[in-house]
Amino acid sequence: MATSRRAARPSIRNAPPPAHPTEAYPKPPFAAQTQPWPGLASRMQPRPDHGEASYRGSGRLEGRRALITGGDSGIGRAVAIAYAREGADVAINYLPDEVSDAQEVMELMREAGSNAVAMPGDLRDEAFCRRLVGQAVDELGGLDVLVNNAARQHAVKDLGELTDEFFDWTVKTNLYAMFWLTRAALPYLQPGATIINTSSIVAFEPSDDLLDYSATKGAILVWTKALAKQLAERGIRVNAVAPGPFWTPLQPSGGQPPEDIPGFGGDTPVGRPGQPVELAPVYVLLASAEGSYLNGEVYGATGGRSLP
Repeated sequence: MATSRRAARPSIRNAPPPAHPTEAYPKPPFAAQTQPWPGLASRMQPRPDHGEASYRGSGRLEGRRALITGGDSGIGRAVAIAYAREGADVAINYLPDEVSDAQEVMELMREAGSNAVAMPGDLRDEAFCRRLVGQAVDELGGLDVLVNNAARQHAVKDLGELTDEFFDWTVKTNLYAMFWLTRAALPYLQPGATIINTSSIVAFEPSDDLLDYSATKGAILVWTKALAKQLAERGIRVNAVAPGPFWTPLQPSGGQPPEDIPGFGGDTPVGRPGQPVELAPVYVLLASAEGSYLNGEVYGATGGRSLP
């Protein structure tokens, strides 16, 4: 009687064990550092890990066409790299001042074989948001995934210091842009399409020095859940991701008080901030066919800090 032998898989058997979560990435104390808004990943110490050398795709988004705002650095950059390596064609939006970071992302996406499109501009302008969606559709040949990720965060310790200008800036970037982009994208989204919005842990645990930012992130959660119900019959899924502290240019460019940067993320159970690459798989799942029953959900990635 013939016997079968299971083929050995040396690449798996010889793989190193997973890293301890508390030691997997840099942890506080960090060097004191500040940048002018909007900040660049290339100037951070240590540089954030967006998966440039580590993320490996497996074709989970083959043929998909995605528009990602804030795609030059931080979470958006990690998502753009992951989507490209999963087979998607990707358009990224960013501010003109972030062009050096964006050029790095574009090169990485093109190396992955993606039809990568760069579209700089300010999302506080409704007309630009409409043009952005139209250009993405033209350049990519359609649109299947919209990731509303770009955000404005500015720490202010006293309400009296929160000016109308800053409040308007935050609300326009975080809420109005999401509204404008989603409304413009809907005519192009077909059954199976997905919308993914970036919220935050501060939607549940508001920060006393991020009044406007916390308010907008809470609104994003409510918007996500309501829109998910409205679009379900059309076959369009809407979900949100609620990160905890992540090591991105948002923090040293005014998102945190300068004195808080050295200890940033140290108050989480894992004792460090998250790195953008650690969020990429969540956005991939929500955009993929594997997430077909995920709708109106809020995915947390908080290093152990509990969400309701």
